Amino acid sequence: MNTELVAPCGMNCAVCSGYLAYSKGIPKRRGAITHCIGCRPRNKQCAYLKGNCDLISKGEIQYCFECKGFPCKRLRHLDERYQKNYNYSLIDNLRQIAGEGVEVFLKKEHIHRKCSRCGGAVCIHNGKCYNCDEIVSWRS
Repeated sequence: MNTELVAPCGMNCAVCSGYLAYSKGIPKRRGAITHCIGCRPRNKQCAYLKGNCDLISKGEIQYCFECKGFPCKRLRHLDERYQKNYNYSLIDNLRQIAGEGVEVFLKKEHIHRKCSRCGGAVCIHNGKCYNCDEIVSWRS
């Protein structure tokens, strides 16, 4: 896993369905398979927050936890959705990154999100391994 794939909001793009489909060459299918190269590589800094955060859009902070207002209303809303739908907390990720560093966070992510069959990354959005499962949709 790559530090460049950790978005300012705490999302680990390496375990996102859009990034996994892109990185594994799975063909796009409208409504079923989307592609994304990650927030930082496409210079968006965070697809969900950039347009609403001057600090992110101006490059003044690298991660949302660096902001005095952390966690902001928009991040809390996104985090609630991710916790409810995927049992994944962006705010918890950011707290871990703030406390232990992004490298330690990624080592733990690699262990926690590792496919038991092939060692590939398991997607947080659908629980599938894009190395050894047949992927026909980003949905479960």
